[in-house]
Amino acid sequence: MTLQIWIDADACPNVIKDILFRAAERRKLPLVLVANRLIATPRSQFIKAVQVAGGFDVADSYIVQQCQANDLVITADIPLAAEVVAKQAYALNPRGELYTQENIKEHLAMRDFMTGLRDTGQACGGPSAFGQRDNQAFANALDRFLAAHC
Repeated sequence: MTLQIWIDADACPNVIKDILFRAAERRKLPLVLVANRLIATPRSQFIKAVQVAGGFDVADSYIVQQCQANDLVITADIPLAAEVVAKQAYALNPRGELYTQENIKEHLAMRDFMTGLRDTGQACGGPSAFGQRDNQAFANALDRFLAAHC
């Protein structure tokens, strides 16, 4: 069975989607964007978009239900990544970090810790602005993953 790529598309930067569109075409891999709004996609037999109902974590739930072992999910949502990894799939965030069985618990713990700090006012803000270095890190991580799994 062929690896499928799933994109948690509501918050995925357009530049990352473009990298994924090119990779899907080049490698002839099925790619599905999942969002609660209409997402424009290039015309391709390999790329499709699924619009789910609005609501908290509806797109995440759809991805978890549909993805299979060894699929790749593109998401910055660490709880979604944890659910995907529990299904023996992989998750890659738009900054190029791969979530695996070996590291997902550490990422969840850090996320929960930082949420606690923000909730008590001891920390504020989120990740730094997305930039060219992040684009390159993602492209490199995607290439490494596809070379190892396709």
